[in-house]
Amino acid sequence: MKGYVFHGAGQSAWEEVPDPAIKEPTDAIVRVGAVTICGTDLHILKGDVPEVQPGTVLGHEAVGEIVEVGSDVRTVRPGDRVLVSCITSCGRCSYCRQGAYGQCRGGGGWILGHLIDGTQAEYVRVPYADLSVHPLPGAMDSKDAVLLADILPTSYEVGVLNGDVRPGDTVVVVGAGPIGLAAIATARLFSPERIVAVDLAPARLEAARQIGADAVADAREAPEQLVTDLTDGLGADVVIEAVGVPETFELCTRMVRPGGHVANVGVHGAPATLHLEDLWIKNITITTGLVDTYSTPTLLRMTAAGRLPTSQLVTHTFPLDLMEEAYDVFGGAADTGALKVVLGEERHQEVLPVTDT
Repeated sequence: MKGYVFHGAGQSAWEEVPDPAIKEPTDAIVRVGAVTICGTDLHILKGDVPEVQPGTVLGHEAVGEIVEVGSDVRTVRPGDRVLVSCITSCGRCSYCRQGAYGQCRGGGGWILGHLIDGTQAEYVRVPYADLSVHPLPGAMDSKDAVLLADILPTSYEVGVLNGDVRPGDTVVVVGAGPIGLAAIATARLFSPERIVAVDLAPARLEAARQIGADAVADAREAPEQLVTDLTDGLGADVVIEAVGVPETFELCTRMVRPGGHVANVGVHGAPATLHLEDLWIKNITITTGLVDTYSTPTLLRMTAAGRLPTSQLVTHTFPLDLMEEAYDVFGGAADTGALKVVLGEERHQEVLPVTDT
């Protein structure tokens, strides 16, 4: 089969790789029908995630069909259409028993496209299949479903729930890429007074408006002042960091009000300064996290009911064998206007409007 292989920082290729095989009785083999690219994959290609070894097939999000299962798999069988979660769960360790599947110590956690071969291939082996794939309703579109593998549960759990968004809050989302847009969509479920999106790209700020942001700010034009003006000088109740660079994290800590929350979602490849000389007195809470995906069944039901704007997040689709082109489009989002790209579909591009903000 073919897969998208990481060969070291700045080096990758769509190439022939060995077919996956059942290694443990809890495994399943999935024929990939739709897959997407995550910002974390771009961090891997830059060398920001040194645990990923050269020769690894990338990807941790997919929709596909079960083609083979191990002898201990009970909840799915060949022919089932499933969502492959970005998080694998053994179900037995102390973390899994608490629902903290991202911290699994039994051979799970974030392993696909990280510690073992991932989903950006024609087939993928999924360990602990009973707890790590989700059967899909037949009517759910694959390009909608695949967004539930990572970005929606990540934004919801690590951003909105960890940030403790409540009715009447002022919520600021720094970074209007796919994760930030998903955070805006899921924050709206809690009826905040206002949501402010901060980004550099006019097209992404326009997308944030379409998803539900009440105000937008160019990151180069003093977004702190906008937040100050909107909140009578207090600052935001919740600030969600959805970029993963030192400057945006530090910006978040400047915009949060005393007693507020900063929820870091972005994947950081460099140290950020924590200005405790300013923050120690403000009673703020800073959270970090890897998604646990405990919310995936709930989000699946909401998507099936049309309650989440998944289709608005997909701007480009490609056949699976155009993986390298899809990476170029996604990685060059500032020029291409890409939000989420999905492979396994016919080629399609939705051009986002570029407006002055």
